[in-house]
Amino acid sequence: MNQAIVPLSVPLKKRADYRKNLHRATLGSGRLLLFAGDQKVEHLNADFVGANVAAADASPEHLFQIAAAAPIGVFATQLGLIARYGSKYPKVPYLVKINGRSNLYKDYSAVSNEAWWSVADVINFKEQSGLNILGVGYTIYLGGQDEDRMLKEAAQLVKDAHTHGLLAVIWMYPRGEKINENAIKTIAGGAGVAAALGADFVKTKYPYSKTPAATAKKFKEVVLAAGETKIICVGGSQQKAEDLLKQAWEQVNTAQAGGMAVGRNLHQRPLDEAVRLATALALIINHEATLAEALAVYRGKKKIKTQKNKSSKFLGLF
Repeated sequence: MNQAIVPLSVPLKKRADYRKNLHRATLGSGRLLLFAGDQKVEHLNADFVGANVAAADASPEHLFQIAAAAPIGVFATQLGLIARYGSKYPKVPYLVKINGRSNLYKDYSAVSNEAWWSVADVINFKEQSGLNILGVGYTIYLGGQDEDRMLKEAAQLVKDAHTHGLLAVIWMYPRGEKINENAIKTIAGGAGVAAALGADFVKTKYPYSKTPAATAKKFKEVVLAAGETKIICVGGSQQKAEDLLKQAWEQVNTAQAGGMAVGRNLHQRPLDEAVRLATALALIINHEATLAEALAVYRGKKKIKTQKNKSSKFLGLF
């Protein structure tokens, strides 16, 4: 297992819980494969119905079916969806996304993104439901006029999460009329802010390109800026699985990123393919597999040994 660094904001009596949650989320690797299911709010229905989208994706349950079958670290979604589907999928490792906004309002300089729930609400729900809730997540739009309130809410969320031994993940998106959100220095600046908040992981943009190795080298600036806060790169819109796996391998091995957050690249695919792709990603992110090994698993040419109810679903490669 990767040696866990427990923040001093975690009380002594909750450090065992924090280590347990971190170990489960990262499968002992220190790196996180986050399945982003918060897009029912963020992207409305445009990403769930249409060309190149699996028919099953029209229903929210498709998200939970993937999360239950794939070796993800956490499934991040809203508390309301977890309350509706959690009883059918009790073994999924959940991360509760406590704020969000739709994509209808385009002026990021003025948009508000207040919390819907508190960490106390999440703890109460965790206790009464008995579900496997490992952490909480919060989105910050850095650079807008509401930045100060979002930073204050996020700081409180990290503090409260750690007080209860939960993980804290920040979605950090610098946005505004004159902000180049794909610029490495801009992304690195946001990552540094997440580190200052004390987040365990920060989900950032990644400037995908046709030269993944060169881009990953430049992205090291972002990883260094975040320090002990681990970077998880946004997977972005659906792309060829082979391209996504190559990008993931470069992010982890060249840029030394702390994982990947994948939404559309999983849920827009049929269940079987989504699980194979998630398994291939987990091999790269959590098990130091080669790109060739991961591609073989995605293509169905290699099998892996698995066992239910283990902290890691992988007992051996192939």
